[in-house]
Amino acid sequence: MKKLTLPLNKETVRLLRAGESVLLTGTILTARDCAHKKIFEHIDGKMPLPFEITDAVIYYAGPCPAKDGKASGSCGPTTSARMESFAPRLLDLGLGAIIGKGEMSSDVREALKRNTAVYFAAIGGAGALYGNAIKKSKCIAFPELLSEAVYRLEVIDFPAVVAYDCMGGSIY
Repeated sequence: MKKLTLPLNKETVRLLRAGESVLLTGTILTARDCAHKKIFEHIDGKMPLPFEITDAVIYYAGPCPAKDGKASGSCGPTTSARMESFAPRLLDLGLGAIIGKGEMSSDVREALKRNTAVYFAAIGGAGALYGNAIKKSKCIAFPELLSEAVYRLEVIDFPAVVAYDCMGGSIY
């Protein structure tokens, strides 16, 4: 299993291949449907985002509240196809990687290739495992969305699989 430190540089992304198991350590942002809509309201309205998109990693998830002594509760992936209309544009704006569940469109795969980015698959039903990999969690945007707000997560050994690499490879 390959250990990777986030954010990823383009040289590292070029070496990743579909099907590889990885452990991610570093900063991940969460964003689901509602957060993506707000992100694009900011972008289209020429308002600054409260976080940097360039080289960021967005995890399609909404963390559950933390229990005592934990940074986060369960934090499993949501279906990535729900973000297909947003992903290519964010990748073109510099997003470095996506983490989610399930297949995505050919438009997303082309945007990954065009921008030397990667899509990692997380395991559905393994939210408790992912919650345990989260060492810090902070809401950084759109708190009114509750669990669908944007959270900055600091993770250690967050397990994933390279689903789509930047060369066009796919596990699907």
